Amino acid sequence: MERPRRLRRSAALRALTREVSLRPDQLIHPIFVHEKDSEHPIATMPGISRHSLSGALQQAQRAYALGIRSVILFGIPEQKDSQGTGAFWEMGAVQQATRLIKAALPELAVIADTCLCEYTDHGHCGPLCEIHLGGPEGTAADWTVDNDAALELLGRTAVSQAQAGADIVAPSAMMDGQVAAIRAALDVAGFQQVPVMSYAVKYASSYYGPFREAAGSTPSFGNRATYQMDPAGGYREALREAQLDVDEGADFLMVKPALAYLDVLRLLRDSFDLPLVAYNVSGEYSLIKAAAQAGYMDERRTVLETLGSMRRAGADSIITYHALDAAAWLQENQ
Repeated sequence: MERPRRLRRSAALRALTREVSLRPDQLIHPIFVHEKDSEHPIATMPGISRHSLSGALQQAQRAYALGIRSVILFGIPEQKDSQGTGAFWEMGAVQQATRLIKAALPELAVIADTCLCEYTDHGHCGPLCEIHLGGPEGTAADWTVDNDAALELLGRTAVSQAQAGADIVAPSAMMDGQVAAIRAALDVAGFQQVPVMSYAVKYASSYYGPFREAAGSTPSFGNRATYQMDPAGGYREALREAQLDVDEGADFLMVKPALAYLDVLRLLRDSFDLPLVAYNVSGEYSLIKAAAQAGYMDERRTVLETLGSMRRAGADSIITYHALDAAAWLQENQ
């Protein structure tokens, strides 16, 4: 008779035979930073706030003390415009926070989210252009993101972030050709050593709702379905998007969201040898928080199980709003 339970009968035996590891240095802590001097809790994401510059530094210091070695910064500007020019302003929130964190914690990797949606007054990931659609009553006008105009702005944003000291730039706009444009801009500016962490496979997901409140990036009209991926698009689209970014010079690949797309995460792990990042997004975070607060689930066990599933599916690292809590729990387990 087979008896697999022999290897589960004690904590020591379970640890000895465990296949999946989860460590604090595999977690990436997201930080929302704005230009105000106060901390603003985010109602839809319990425990998460918009931070001042000093607050962002404190978050980074806390993460480092817990064994986390990477943070990703999202900026919320005071002023927005149609082009998102605040994204590459040298005194922008991300740029200032990067300089402050790197001065205090030079060994902490600072990742800069490279997008325009937080900085445009319409909430889309690039400047808009008018298009004309044929119809039964003639030609109707509509608006869409100008892909190629966005590329130049994304390149400028990445260079500005690198100049501020960002260790990694992470383009998330899902514009065609964005990795190539950013790689070229960085190289011309002398930042050949700065890697690109591509949001390679990013879906037009309903799980982003809490983030959009946090970052103030909800589109003022329409949605992002014309540039983010179709949740029902299937494996071929995921492979094509990832391969394009590899060919354009990406140094990391990312799947976003993670939990509803673990199959896609596994597909990319089996198909590419670049470091693979899972983004445990805001909606996934808030669902667990709400259930835990209602007493439906044990938060600690659920979080660690969820993050472990992403590692098991093939993620090398995980962006997660649970990072501080998870790292503390992992240290206690040690």
